[in-house]
Amino acid sequence: MVTAAKAASKAAAKKPVAKKPAAKQPAAKKPVAKKPEGKKPAPKSRAAAQSAAKLPTAKRADKSKSSSKKPAALPTLKVPAVTRWKPQKFMAAHASDKSQQFRKGLRSYASYRDLGISKATGGVVQAHVIRLHGPCDPAVVSIRHLHGVQFQFLYMLKGWMEGEYNGRRERFEAGACWIQPNSIPHTVLDYSDDCEMIELILPGTFETREL
Repeated sequence: MVTAAKAASKAAAKKPVAKKPAAKQPAAKKPVAKKPEGKKPAPKSRAAAQSAAKLPTAKRADKSKSSSKKPAALPTLKVPAVTRWKPQKFMAAHASDKSQQFRKGLRSYASYRDLGISKATGGVVQAHVIRLHGPCDPAVVSIRHLHGVQFQFLYMLKGWMEGEYNGRRERFEAGACWIQPNSIPHTVLDYSDDCEMIELILPGTFETREL
């Protein structure tokens, strides 16, 4: 007979042994794709970098172009800011009057007929007829200059004159008129032997400077 102890031993042996759950393994990390590195510019020498930094932005592309120099600023002559008119007097002038004769004045190649406006306006306005004597000698005539005026008006009576006004060349014939702003640089280039013009200037006294 099989003893009770043996029977119990056999029954225990027949029971299935419970298996332990397998330990979870960590998931494998996905490889991160590396971004392709751009090509680095070749390092510049210290001298080349300093030279490039000194060049203006617009001229770094072409070092062969020379930098343009700005022209020197022209002087501006001072004139009174406001003209104070004094009481005016009635006046009349005629070509036959002895006081209306042509006389030498500012320019050696010109004669001036004072119209008497300065006296009548208390020196506020100067007015005269200018007669240029020919032939024109550029060595004497063509001297660049400017005037310190508030207003300067000219009207060509007869003949013609050529002049340059701050880079602009003009020819004035009988019937032409023009104004010259304060301190505009100008030069008389040529004129006819019978050139005559009338000029009005405010104020009556002003500064003239040769350049």
